Amino acid sequence: MEKRHLQNTDMDLTALSFGASSLGAEFRKVDIAEALKSVHVAIDRGMNFIDTSPFYGRGMSEVLLGQVLPDIPRDSYYLGTKLGRYAGQHFDFSAKRVEESVDISLERMRQDHLDIVLCHDLEFVEMSQIVEETIPALRKQVEKGKVRYIGVSGYPMKMFKYILANADIDVLLTYNHYTLQNDMALELVPICKEKSVGLMNAAPFSARLLTSAPLPEWHKATPEVREIAKKASDHCTAAGIDIAQLALQFSIANPDMTTCVTGSANPGRVAQWVDWAETPMDELLLAEVLEILKPIHNWFYIEGRPENNDEPVV
Repeated sequence: MEKRHLQNTDMDLTALSFGASSLGAEFRKVDIAEALKSVHVAIDRGMNFIDTSPFYGRGMSEVLLGQVLPDIPRDSYYLGTKLGRYAGQHFDFSAKRVEESVDISLERMRQDHLDIVLCHDLEFVEMSQIVEETIPALRKQVEKGKVRYIGVSGYPMKMFKYILANADIDVLLTYNHYTLQNDMALELVPICKEKSVGLMNAAPFSARLLTSAPLPEWHKATPEVREIAKKASDHCTAAGIDIAQLALQFSIANPDMTTCVTGSANPGRVAQWVDWAETPMDELLLAEVLEILKPIHNWFYIEGRPENNDEPVV
């Protein structure tokens, strides 16, 4: 699989990376054996970055990774986790919790170091705390050799721009913002290049919006967004291609996005994604789908504190 250099690090990441949120049964009940096998399939098929968080399954994702990672050569993958969000409404970005969280993640996953640690969903808290307390505390973990690179992850573009302007980070992970429907993450590319910050992308399917599967109840898509996305999906089906295939291919095609993180506890699904990544993208179908999605291009929703978000498009 193609590898790209993650700016400001010594890591070359595969264009497609394994997201371990599904191991935490975040979206459905999982078969433990299948979940563990999906990690092996991801590594065996060439993915070299694993992304997780103590929030995923409230520790379950990290614990399950701890059952499988010690059996995989450490030099065959990079490992990233997060801190700061521990349950739906439980956030703690204090310096004390930073150290505790890193140690607990290392213990759960049976590791002696983490390649990347990100502040998770920081749009739910006051930004000044992240800049003044959390990131400096993370730097101390780097000095201790427990963590190699640090950064942030979340949703609003406004939040990312604030952090890039006011903090010293190595990497950032954006999600739902470089897809067939929303390419707002392109706004971050020149800033990240100027600041020498590695840029990673996640969620090419936009929480199933860009698939043929029914949307979950919690999805924030409006009726118009749902309707137009379904038109795009139906158009792909008529052409004999799953829109999810096109969505994944689009999200990994831009080399400015070092890697695209997506995950499943279904090993067959993980293998299918790699197959799609190795298949040439239908450029004509892509143009047709982008035209269908044009009325909802860059539609986004509010996440976290309103002041950490841009004004929504009406």
